Amino acid sequence: MARRLVDLSHEVEAGLETYPGLPAPVVSDFLSREASRARFAEGTSFHIARIELVANTGTYVDSPFHRYAEGADLAALPLDRLADLDGVLVDATARGRAIDADAFEGLAVEGKAVLVRTGWDRHWRTPRYFDGHPFLTARSAERLAAARPALVGIDSLNIDDTAGGSRPAHSGLLGAGIPIAEHLCNLASLPASGFRVHCVPVKFRGVGTFPVRAYAVVE
Repeated sequence: MARRLVDLSHEVEAGLETYPGLPAPVVSDFLSREASRARFAEGTSFHIARIELVANTGTYVDSPFHRYAEGADLAALPLDRLADLDGVLVDATARGRAIDADAFEGLAVEGKAVLVRTGWDRHWRTPRYFDGHPFLTARSAERLAAARPALVGIDSLNIDDTAGGSRPAHSGLLGAGIPIAEHLCNLASLPASGFRVHCVPVKFRGVGTFPVRAYAVVE
């Protein structure tokens, strides 16, 4: 079979609400096509956009710096944590909200991208997306951190329960140097294994989170 590419990212546009309380992106012209015509030869025009957005917009990756001041920021994340990773899909669609450690029992995940499918992406851009999302328990985060995957991702609002102020999954995984991808989508299109994951943000210094164009290559 020919290989196929599976887009695991949501589209980002002006007005998109990713997370309650965070401002939506604002997109405007820095240089419009009309204004650019005065700068170039006849028949030649360009567009340069100005974008205002918080780093947690759309599908994004959290680096350790997002949680820990001394942790690696986006510029310090090595590519072998983000690109061309052997992928493992964990189907947690029948496990309810709290996805516990037994979901990862017996999986060999060292150096791999572990993608947790909850099916919550079906609620994207609806009020339901922000209410009662699936998440990983503290025990799940502990088990995964001990297993040393390269990256952990989820197709949900947050890898943690947001009902309180505790964030054990972020704390455990980012504390172990494991980046987190949130708001993934289309995980139903992936097999349990036999795919490669790419999830690379801009190489920003002093920033802990940024949108990505995440995708999988299925052989």
